[in-house]
Amino acid sequence: MDKFQIKNMNLYYDKFHALKDINLNMQENKITAFIGPSGCGKSTLLKSLNRMNDLVEGCKITGDIRLDGEDIYGNMDVNLLRKRVGMVFQKANPFPMSVYDNIAFGPRTHGIKSKKQLDEIVEQSLRDAAIWDELKDRLKKSALGLSGGQQQRLCIARALAVKPEVLLMDEATSALDPISTGKIEELCLKLKKQYTIIMVTHNMQQALRISDYTAFFLLGEMVEYNNTDTIFSSPKNKKTEEYITGRFG
Repeated sequence: MDKFQIKNMNLYYDKFHALKDINLNMQENKITAFIGPSGCGKSTLLKSLNRMNDLVEGCKITGDIRLDGEDIYGNMDVNLLRKRVGMVFQKANPFPMSVYDNIAFGPRTHGIKSKKQLDEIVEQSLRDAAIWDELKDRLKKSALGLSGGQQQRLCIARALAVKPEVLLMDEATSALDPISTGKIEELCLKLKKQYTIIMVTHNMQQALRISDYTAFFLLGEMVEYNNTDTIFSSPKNKKTEEYITGRFG
């Protein structure tokens, strides 16, 4: 079942044509990876899936992007869209407040006031992000005191707290050490049972290890999209092959 359907999408920053005629369907409860050299449009596409590009001046999008068949650039409330489509950024960005308040922030914004309910959400979100045992005795301490890997898993927990359907990850492990990266990869494999995950990664081995589908981008175009094993073992396009064998990029 397709979660996102993108049809004839073009994106411009003023005169610059950043994404060219993108057609792509992404499946529910799968991990889809976007790979390609820097500046090829991967993150730009990811951010358009929850309308983060609305914040960029001069950004114009044509074509069609649908979430469960619903046009996300139509009448959809952008706050509701961002509740359904959460995002984790490259650099962990915990709020300067306690671990507890970081997680409770989203649910409170959406009107949940009961302490008992918030306690349950905080615990469940931290469990879902596989970090409850490490943080359960530090809930009242500042999130800024955590290690980089813990901060990133806290940000994943914070995204999960509002019960999204989709998790966008923009190079979420690129600033982390191999052990923290491994923990987040394991976590993604668990989370895809409940969520649809779409990730931008510079790390091709990561795409190969955990994604079900891979899209290869070059200069604003989607060159090839297929299941990950096929992309890496027998790509149809010569440019894809050159990129994954390390001849450029």
